[in-house]
Amino acid sequence: MADRYDVANSSEGRYQPGSDNRVLANKLGITDPSDMDDVELELLDQLTDAVINEVTFDKRLTVADVYEWHRRWLGNVYEWAGKERSVNMGKDAFQFAAAGQIPRLMDVFDSKFLAIYTPCAGMADEPLVEAIAVVHIEFVLVHPFREGNGRLSRLIAIVMALQAGKPVLDFSYLDNNKSRYFSAIQAGLADYKPMTDLFRQVLRDSG
Repeated sequence: MADRYDVANSSEGRYQPGSDNRVLANKLGITDPSDMDDVELELLDQLTDAVINEVTFDKRLTVADVYEWHRRWLGNVYEWAGKERSVNMGKDAFQFAAAGQIPRLMDVFDSKFLAIYTPCAGMADEPLVEAIAVVHIEFVLVHPFREGNGRLSRLIAIVMALQAGKPVLDFSYLDNNKSRYFSAIQAGLADYKPMTDLFRQVLRDSG
C-alpha cells in the first residue's frame, strides 16, 4: 500500500524524466528506483558515520542539527534537501502534519521535545527508551521533509542511544514488525507506550 502524496503545483512533486514516475526529480539523473535506493543508503551510511564522530555526549540536539543532517545527506541528490516540505503527505488513510503547520510544529519539537529529552548522557535504560520513543513519534508525526523522515528519525535515535553510552541501535525488530510500528506511530497521537515497547526491544537487540 503506497504512500499518498498531494504534490500539485510543487517542485517536490516532479519526477525524473524517464523514470515512469517512480523516482523523484534529482540532480544525478537517476531513473531506476533501485539505483536511487542504493545511492541514498550509501550517503546515509556516510552521514551516520560522520555524525557519530561529531556528536558529543552532552550536546543538546536541535532542529537546526536535523535540518543540516538532511541537507548533508541528500543535498547532492535533491534540490529541496534540508528544507521543510511544501506538500501534504500521508500513508494510507493517515495524514501527517499539514505542510503549512511544519514551521510552528518544528519549533515545538525543538523546545518541548529535543530540549527536554536530549542530551541523554547518564540515562538509564527505561528513561532512555521513553525519551527515544517520544522524540521519534513527534518527529515522524510532523514529517518535515519530502523524503527520508523515517531514516532520519532513526539517526536521531542512534545519537540519543550513543549519548547514553549504548551501542549503535539495531532496527531489525522494527523492520520485521512494520504493521506494529505504524500502529505505534498512529497511537502516538495520544499514547507513547506502544512505541516505547518497540524501542525497549530495539535496545535489547542492540546489546
